[in-house]
Amino acid sequence: MNMLKDKKALVTGSSRGIGRGIVETFLSEGAEVWGMCTHPSAAKAELEALAAAHGTAFHEICADVGNAEALAPVVKAALAEAGGFDILVNNAGITKDGLSFRMKMEDWQNVININLTGAFVITQIVSNDMIHKKHGSIINMASISGVHGEGGQVNYSASKAGLIGYSKALAKEVGSRGVRVNAVAPGFIDTDMTRAVAQEIRDGWVKAIPLRRAGQVQDVANTVLFLASDLSTYITGQVLGVDGGLGA
Repeated sequence: MNMLKDKKALVTGSSRGIGRGIVETFLSEGAEVWGMCTHPSAAKAELEALAAAHGTAFHEICADVGNAEALAPVVKAALAEAGGFDILVNNAGITKDGLSFRMKMEDWQNVININLTGAFVITQIVSNDMIHKKHGSIINMASISGVHGEGGQVNYSASKAGLIGYSKALAKEVGSRGVRVNAVAPGFIDTDMTRAVAQEIRDGWVKAIPLRRAGQVQDVANTVLFLASDLSTYITGQVLGVDGGLGA
């Protein structure tokens, strides 16, 4: 359908899971994509081939999203190479679960640095260019944990709740300049991360979901595509749940 033909996108956390699904969907819809991951990935060659098959290009860039000092120059270089981005997807994120009264400060700080501060650093650089061009869509990957909270995940829940608040506030700042900002809040999505959880726990999650199934990566990627495309030009400052009704 080429919904993103001639668009340029930056997607963080691009090498696996939801991030990779978003990159594949964007490439299939004609976008040129810069994917950011911490280390060179095994997915690079496949994504380059997919891009070529759709008449576009994929570029892999490596940076530690949790290291603000090292991150900023990498983002600036990618922005210069692209000549500006039409779409930014802040998808990179980690979990370091544990009960709050036992949580190490390191585990708290690492999750906040990557999930929230890293998104701020990247967005500050990219959005400045979008503002000057009066065009752009920013999509931040939140979570149902950031909407309702999740025991054993106070750091993750706080980071994702912060990302939601950041998205809503930024939408008000940049809306008059033609830039949209939205958040996506997935629920239980079938990824490598959730497959590591015991099957009995996974079964319990599914029973609590009105649609009675886990979400798929493509469910999230399709939502991000909608927010990145011209189908959503009057939508900003919103949080779209992709949770099968779990958060209803």
